[in-house]
Amino acid sequence: MLFSSFISRPFRESLCAAVRIISGCFQDVMKELVFLLLVATEASSRSRSSWCEPGCECRGDLKFTICSRTLFTQLPGRVAPSTELLDLSDNLISVIPENSFSKNRKLRVLLLQNNNISVVEDGAFSQLEFLQKLDLSWNQISTLTEGFSMGLALLRELQLTHNRLTSLDSLSFLHLDGLQRLNLTSNAIHTIQVRAFSSMSSLRQLHLQDNRLASLRSGMFSMLRSLEILNLAGNQISDMEVSVFKPLISMTLLNLADNKLSTMFFKTFQSIHTYSTHILLEGNPWNCDCDLQRLFRKLRSVQRLFLDDYYNLTCKAPPVLLDYRLIDVDSELCLAETFTVLIITVTVVITVLATMLMGERKRKKKKKKKHWTQQGELSDESDY
Repeated sequence: MLFSSFISRPFRESLCAAVRIISGCFQDVMKELVFLLLVATEASSRSRSSWCEPGCECRGDLKFTICSRTLFTQLPGRVAPSTELLDLSDNLISVIPENSFSKNRKLRVLLLQNNNISVVEDGAFSQLEFLQKLDLSWNQISTLTEGFSMGLALLRELQLTHNRLTSLDSLSFLHLDGLQRLNLTSNAIHTIQVRAFSSMSSLRQLHLQDNRLASLRSGMFSMLRSLEILNLAGNQISDMEVSVFKPLISMTLLNLADNKLSTMFFKTFQSIHTYSTHILLEGNPWNCDCDLQRLFRKLRSVQRLFLDDYYNLTCKAPPVLLDYRLIDVDSELCLAETFTVLIITVTVVITVLATMLMGERKRKKKKKKKHWTQQGELSDESDY
């Protein structure tokens, strides 16, 4: 009141009018800004939708494109160049053509599991130089050509479980220099050629369980100096060459459970020089003879080897020990057998020595008799 008393009425009216004008202008400006923002948002939304295939869900500024369970029979044509994760799982895709992802060079994760893929053309992934994970599990892939891995030098993880692969050669994974995890579980692999994994010097995990491998040959795992986990469970392995694991200088876990092993050689595991290696052997049809018991006594005495499931190993032969746990088989029987063998050996040696001694005596007797006969003949001649 005191301040307004010093201001004339006309001036106050002019001031209020000015304030109303300014307020009205501000509101008009705000309305225009809101309108422009809505227009920009709509334009951006339309731009995004033009890069998002119908049926797909695009998130995170088009970095994540989810197209799973959309019944696609072929690869979608509208995938944003900025996409880093593309999920095409659970569809009906059957072919991956050459250069399929030429517009998606920023892809880091590509999920193609659970489709009907039977053909991957050479160079299909050749443009994906930044790809780190590729999942092709649960498909119909039966062969891997040289061009399959072209351009995937930075790939870290490859999932090929539940396909129809039967053999692997030196061209199967030729360009996968940086691969660290390879999962080939549940295929029909019965043959792995020498140096099939030679290009993968960075590989740390190799999963080959539930295939049809019957034997392990030297050179099969050559160059895998970084390998830490080798999973061979659920195959049909009955034979292993002595030096097959020798190149695996970093191996910490070897899984040989559920195979056809009945016996083994100590040198096969003695050649593993890793500081600490855990070995799984349960589910094999062990022939629990004395040789096998001696083998496991030796293995358990090696400080760097750990037989994690030793107490679960069961016998399938001889018949008298069927389903016995190896740990429960009386080792004294083997000591008795060893003692018996020793007695037999000593008896044989004594018999041989006695025979040789008797033979030597007979030989000397014969010689002496012959000497006497000759002397008698000489004496008779002298009488004449």
